[in-house]
This record gives sequence, C-alpha cells and structure tokens, in this order.
Amino acid sequence: MALAIATAAMLHLALPASYRLDPAWMVPVVMLTLLGALILGDPGRIDRQKRWLRVVTDVMIGFITAANLYAGVHLVVDILTDNKLFADNATGLLATGGVTWATNVIAFALWYWDLDRGGAAARAHPLQPSPSFVFPEMQHSAYVTADWVPRFADYLSLAFWTATAFSPADVSAVRRWAKLLMMVEVAASLIVAALVIARAINILQ
Repeated sequence: MALAIATAAMLHLALPASYRLDPAWMVPVVMLTLLGALILGDPGRIDRQKRWLRVVTDVMIGFITAANLYAGVHLVVDILTDNKLFADNATGLLATGGVTWATNVIAFALWYWDLDRGGAAARAHPLQPSPSFVFPEMQHSAYVTADWVPRFADYLSLAFWTATAFSPADVSAVRRWAKLLMMVEVAASLIVAALVIARAINILQ
C-alpha cells in the first residue's frame, strides 16, 4: 500500500505542468506526509482500529483521487477542444493518458482496500463485517489457509482488471456501493482510454 501511494505521488510529477496542481511539489509532499503519519500511527500489520487513522487514510485517498481527477478532466477537455499541447506528439499524449490511467487504478485499489469489510484494520481481527467483494480464494478455500483475507495486492488486481477488461473479472461485488464504485472506475477508464487512443491514432495519421 505504501509503495502504491509513493508511486502515485511520483506519477503526478510525470504529468505535464498544466495537469499538475500548483505548486508542483504539493501533491507528493501531502501524500507522503499523510503516509508517514499512518506508518507512525500504525507500523507493521495495519491492525490498530483508531478513528484518526481511518480519517487520515480517507483524506489521503481522497486527495489522490482529486488530484488525478483534476488531471483527467484537463486531459479530456484538451482532447475534445483540439488543444495544441499534443498536436504533433502522440507519444506524449499516450504517456499522459497512461499516467492518468495508472493513477486511477491505484486510487480505486485504495478505495476498495479501505472500504471492504470496514478497512484493513478491521480485517486484521477475527470479528469482521460481511465482505463487499467475493474473491476466488473465498470460494476455493482448499487452496488457501483458513484465516485468508484479501491484502492490498488483491484489491490492486481487482482495480487493474476492472480498468482493463471493463468488468469485475474473477471478483464479484456483492454490495451496492461496491458495484457503483466499480462502475465509476470502468467509466473513467473507458473515457480516458477511448479518447486518448483515438486522438493518438488521429495524430499518427
């Protein structure tokens, strides 16, 4: 999880200047500061159920989402208005679209990780709320340990395949909020991918 947040911070710096929040250092500094607070407050297994840790986590994920939404909206507007930023630079357009898409995957993986079963801290304890996502391991218990619970990598895989295949792949959403959140991720990924690829093909032709 920490590596994913650090990656999202670095990806924001890779965006063109007009797509970044000003000042340019603000997003990485805020992300890494909030991450540092989480690590200091709950080092190790992420099993401390403290309200302030949950609030900081939600603020951090929300900030990543907002910063990427800002970049994504600017990218879509520039494509639709035929902005000259990428007029003769298909590679730059594809790279910017790729950064936005990858950050979107990370942001939704963090949301799934934070909201499923009350969050990572709640999942670390025996008494857990009912799951919002049904993973294959939960249906094929013979292949995993009895105490198996999804980790961040499982939610990252869910977010990746949702954004790539535009479907939940091998994980089923069983809560309405989970279904709606996956619909939002699919819509965002589809819009960015379709517009970026179409515009890049137009430039190359």
